[in-house]
Amino acid sequence: MSADPPALACSGLTIRFGDFVALQDVTLTLGRYRIHAVCGQNGAGKTSFARACAGLIGSATGTVEIASRPLRIGHVAAAREAGVELVHQSFALPPSFTVAEAMEFGLSGSTGAIFFRRTLNRRWAKHLKALGVEAKPKDRIRDLPVETQQAVEIARALAGDARLLILDEPTAVLAPGAVDALFARLRRLRDSGVTIIIILHKVREVLAIADTVTVLRGGRLVDGPTEATEVTAESLARSIIGAAAIAAEAPEDQAALVGASIPRGTHAQPAAAVTAPLLSIAGAATAKTGDGPALRQIDLSVGAGEILGIAGVEGNGQQPLVQAIAGLIPLTAGRLTLDGTDITAMPLAERRRRGLRIIPFERNTEGLSLSSALWENWAARGLLGHSALSLINPAKLRAEARAAFTTWDVRFETVNQPARSLSGGNAQKVILSREIDEAARLIILAQPTRGLDIGATAFVWHAMREARKRGLGLILISSDLDELFDISDRVIVLQGGSIAGDFTAPYDLHAVGTAMVGSAAA
Repeated sequence: MSADPPALACSGLTIRFGDFVALQDVTLTLGRYRIHAVCGQNGAGKTSFARACAGLIGSATGTVEIASRPLRIGHVAAAREAGVELVHQSFALPPSFTVAEAMEFGLSGSTGAIFFRRTLNRRWAKHLKALGVEAKPKDRIRDLPVETQQAVEIARALAGDARLLILDEPTAVLAPGAVDALFARLRRLRDSGVTIIIILHKVREVLAIADTVTVLRGGRLVDGPTEATEVTAESLARSIIGAAAIAAEAPEDQAALVGASIPRGTHAQPAAAVTAPLLSIAGAATAKTGDGPALRQIDLSVGAGEILGIAGVEGNGQQPLVQAIAGLIPLTAGRLTLDGTDITAMPLAERRRRGLRIIPFERNTEGLSLSSALWENWAARGLLGHSALSLINPAKLRAEARAAFTTWDVRFETVNQPARSLSGGNAQKVILSREIDEAARLIILAQPTRGLDIGATAFVWHAMREARKRGLGLILISSDLDELFDISDRVIVLQGGSIAGDFTAPYDLHAVGTAMVGSAAA
C-alpha cells in the first residue's frame, strides 16, 4: 500500500471570494484506502476545501492532484473522470423522481435520453442491493426516510466508479442509530478500495470513524493529517477552537467542546428547584397533518427551572407537538395550560405575549428571512400582533438589535447585512438573541445545535443553562441522545405520536433506544 500514489495531494490551495479568503495556502497529502476526517468550526474552510477538490470552485489557486495526476481546478467533469464524487450536506437528487430515475439522472446528468422503465429498475436494483441500500427502484425520493435518501445519494456517487468519495457533514441530518449505520457503510466502502474524506463537526464522530484527522481553522491548515490513534477528544478540541477558548467556557459546558459526556443527568451548577408546572399538556390530540403521525393522548408537564428533553426517531410527533404548543394546529382533544392560564384556544401572538418562545427546527426557513437584514429578523419578535398603523422606529430597532447581537456574541459586520451572510452558528445566535428575552417564560428548542460546530454548540448549551437558572422552562427536542442526556433534567420519548417512555437520570441508553423504536421501557 505504501507504493500506491496518494489519493489526493494539494499544494498552496487558496480560495478567495472578493476580499474574503476562505482557504489560505493549504498543503496536504491524503493516502489511499483510508477514511480522512476534515474538521473545524463553521467558516473554517472545510466545505470550500471539499468543493475545490470536487471541481466546483473555479476561483481556487494552487494545485490539486488525484492519484498523482494534476486536476484541472474548477472542472467538475475532470474531477468526476478522475474518480472524485462529492455528496453534499443538502441532498441533490430530485425529490419527485423515483430512485431509479434519480440514480440515472445523477449518473448521466441528463434526462434527454430515452429509457425503458423496466430495464432502468432492473439495472439499479442490482446496484442498490450490492451496496446494501434498503430502497426499491420504484420508490419516490421524497417518500424515503432521510437516512435512506442519504444512502441513495452515496450509491449514486459510487455508480460512477468513484475512487475518492467526499461527504460534507453527512451526519447533520441523521439520528444516532442512522449515524452508526452510515459509519458501518463507510468502513465497508473503505475496505473495498474507496478512499473517503468526511467533513464532521462532532468530536465523538471524528474519533469513531476517522483513520486520520485534519483540522482547519480560519481557512488555514492548523493540524494534520494526523493518525486518529494519536488524537484525543481534548487535543482535537484544542486544535479546532484553541485551548484559550476551551478554558474560557464554564466547566459544565466544556463537555460540548471536547465531546466527552459529563455524568448522565448531573450539572456543574445545580438546577433550580422545579416548582409547579409552568406548562401542562393534558390529553392532547391532533388531526393528522403531512406525512407524520397525529398526536395521541399526550400528557406532559415542564416546571420552571427545568429542561425537558424530547427524544425519538425523527417524524414521530416532534413537529406536531411544537405546532400544537404554538397554536399553529388545533387540538382535537385535551388542553394546554401556560403559567396557570388555559391557552388551548389562544392565537400564537397571545401565547408569545404570555412568554412562549420557539427556536424552530429549520433556522434558515422557519427562523430567519435570509434575504432580510439582520435587524429586521431580530425586530420581527416585536412586530407580531402589532397593528399595521403602529409606529415603527427603524433607527431604534437597529440600535437594539446591535446591542443584542453584541451581548450574544454574534459575529457580524453591520445590522443591515442579509441573514444569509452569517454562518450557521451565528444565525442561531441571532435567533437566540431574539427569542430568549426578559419576557420569556417557556422556550422550545427544536434541534438547536444541528449542524453547529463545537464552539457554537457549547454556546447554545450555556444559553440553555443560564435560562434554566433564571427559572424559565425549556423543552429540548434533539436527535442527539448524548446531548439530551448531558443537559436534560428529564427525557421523554415520542413514538408514533404518543409518549413511549419517561426517563430520569441516570439514563439507560438501551431503555431509551428501545422506547424510540416502539417498545417502551420507562
